[in-house]
Amino acid sequence: MSGDANHNDTYPSGGFAGRLGFGAAPALVLVDLVQAYLIDGSPLRAPVDDAVAAAAQLLAAARAARVPVVHTCVRYAAGGADGGVFMRKVPALKLFAADADPAFGAFAPAVAPIAGEVVIVKQYASAFFGTSLASTLTALRRDTVLIAGVSTSGCIRATALDACQHGFAPMVVRDAVGDRTAAIHEANLYDLQAKYADVVGLDEALAALSAAAGQSGAGA
Repeated sequence: MSGDANHNDTYPSGGFAGRLGFGAAPALVLVDLVQAYLIDGSPLRAPVDDAVAAAAQLLAAARAARVPVVHTCVRYAAGGADGGVFMRKVPALKLFAADADPAFGAFAPAVAPIAGEVVIVKQYASAFFGTSLASTLTALRRDTVLIAGVSTSGCIRATALDACQHGFAPMVVRDAVGDRTAAIHEANLYDLQAKYADVVGLDEALAALSAAAGQSGAGA
């Protein structure tokens, strides 16, 4: 991962960059893979098409292995009444208000939920904040969360941090997350690996899902 010389020297010597490893019971969490990030002309458009394609591979593998799948999306009341400080800071989030064009909030077709898969609606960055995600994962007896989606520095980072704080081992799938610039993407992956999560490649994540075949729960 990218980083300047001081980071490369200081993080390992300070005891950072350890590895959690996959547990026995993973779930796949797909964060905000909606059209607002993919439609040209959208103020939230980001170069994340490759990440969506990789997330689609993860989704297919999770379904084949009968591993629980959770999708998240952002929705607000008409006018953004529940957008709070987050919407004040990022006015483009008004795209997800009930009176906005619904095309922006629609799931990307390649990663859209199917019957039996949990959909978590959130208003803030973390998929855990103010939602039932932690309770759902606990009820399903999950110990590991594979995380894909957008954006690396925002909702992915916040979700991975909260997964760690709730006692789930976060596995951020490098190929299946994306951001608006490569530098921000890489810096956040570097720091997540150092402190809060394992950053894993697509092949490793797919192998973990295959190994978990037969796990029961949502998406089964």
